[in-house]
Amino acid sequence: MSAPRPTVSVVLVDDQPLLRSGFSMILSTEPGIEVVGTAADGAQGLSVVRQRRPDVVLMDIQMPVLDGIEATREILSQAAADRVAPPRVVMLTTFDRDDYLFDALAAGASGFLLKNADAEELVQAIRTVRDGHALLAPEVTRRVIGAATQQAGEQERVPSEEARRVGDLTAREREVLAHLAGGQSNAEIARTLYLSEATVKTHVSNVLSKLGVRDRVQAVVVAYRSGLVPPHG
Repeated sequence: MSAPRPTVSVVLVDDQPLLRSGFSMILSTEPGIEVVGTAADGAQGLSVVRQRRPDVVLMDIQMPVLDGIEATREILSQAAADRVAPPRVVMLTTFDRDDYLFDALAAGASGFLLKNADAEELVQAIRTVRDGHALLAPEVTRRVIGAATQQAGEQERVPSEEARRVGDLTAREREVLAHLAGGQSNAEIARTLYLSEATVKTHVSNVLSKLGVRDRVQAVVVAYRSGLVPPHG
């Protein structure tokens, strides 16, 4: 019999009291998940996260005092400075500004959750990022990153350092990264490339290591920003 999984601690950061109380109520009934703090803006969120050290932060994007993008950047920077494991940050959004979402990814967010998500989606999102995965649904990530990179398409493409890292990947690793950017899971990539899932998992791990990123979302950002994958690729 396997040992019970540890409880996932969560902090909610949103300026809408109804959303905070609604999400808190949903999560309080879910075994294995505990809301350990809430905050009404990004500045409060920084303080609560530092005090409570949660596993996962649900972070609104548009808030007074300090927005979710800057708060996410500072939370991760703060964790690095304190030499503690950073929380996984999931952005709460209504999708009214794609560029905000792209900026959130670049700041270190692990994915997105729509504010009208049902209870099952909310719980699944928390468990997904707690397990070290990213919320990479094609209808979310491709739309966000594609729109942002198309907007920036006439500007200089990115960071030569990022392009260099992509250039250091093997041909197969670049192929796997391109499929990641398309929103495919390991199983889907395995079927597409006629590989075993174990082999794909190894390639993904190598890609993350060589790119110097901590999860699949960040790898996808690099894929688009470096030009490996075109905006509508």
